[in-house]
Amino acid sequence: MALRETNLDGILPLVARGKVRDIYEVDSKTLLFVATDRISAYDVIMGNTIPEKGILLTKLSEFWFSHLRSDVRNHLVEIPQGKTIFDFLPSELQEPKYKTQLEGRSMLIHKFKLIPLEVIVRGFITGSAWKEYQKSGTVHGQKAPEGLKQCQEFPTPIFTPSTKAEQGEHDENISEAQAAELVGPELCSRVAKLAIRLYAISKDYAKTKGIIIADTKFEFGIDESTNEIILVDEVLTPDSSRFWSGKNYVLGKEQDSYDKQFLRNWLTSNKLNGVDGVKMPEDIVMSTRAKYVEAYETLTGCEF
Repeated sequence: MALRETNLDGILPLVARGKVRDIYEVDSKTLLFVATDRISAYDVIMGNTIPEKGILLTKLSEFWFSHLRSDVRNHLVEIPQGKTIFDFLPSELQEPKYKTQLEGRSMLIHKFKLIPLEVIVRGFITGSAWKEYQKSGTVHGQKAPEGLKQCQEFPTPIFTPSTKAEQGEHDENISEAQAAELVGPELCSRVAKLAIRLYAISKDYAKTKGIIIADTKFEFGIDESTNEIILVDEVLTPDSSRFWSGKNYVLGKEQDSYDKQFLRNWLTSNKLNGVDGVKMPEDIVMSTRAKYVEAYETLTGCEF
């Protein structure tokens, strides 16, 4: 069953509908994140869904939160053994019409003040970075090494932030100096260093599973009582990262992808990139779903 959007009939207040997630308030300190099966590309939401995508994203994020827990604190509410998320929600939500919307695709999270940056770390030159480099020899406005080939690994991973846009708006690439102006130099430096370290740890793990993480987007909050940076939102999923096949990697060409680059390529070839409400044909839906399942199973070692 595919879920385009949730409807909890006002049992919990709806805070926001993002490109993928519906967010509800449980209490003054706790939110419920529900990952739907919506999919977006080029900052617009497709007219149809990828069945069970939200479940895959939730399971994979939970895997990475656990994998990185000794390196960074995250926003998940810990569910004690023997309990489920429903033990922390109003009892009405156990009714089948609600439970089928929430089960397997929901995360209970602590509220934190969000740091208003999309924290992108690039390990390989591809996508918009490759296009910019071909034109000007720069990446995100910064001079890059000469002679790089398409999909080549950078000597060291680079921090390329963007703004975190409001619903319906587009994220905008900004320089590290602009990011420092936005959140303050000290916090910007801390976020950049942490993001690069988390990327490096995750890239090294994924390599053992035969997957290259070319780049990824992190989001962070801050615990204002301790000044600790908190890893929030989703983590290292096919929605927020570029995953390539290590086995099929060839320098100087576009790579086999486990993420929504497959969908982006279809949109681009049909001149539909950036067009609202495009309906994907069934073969693109099922091929995209298969890529997400393969990424999940390869990275976690678990069958979906």
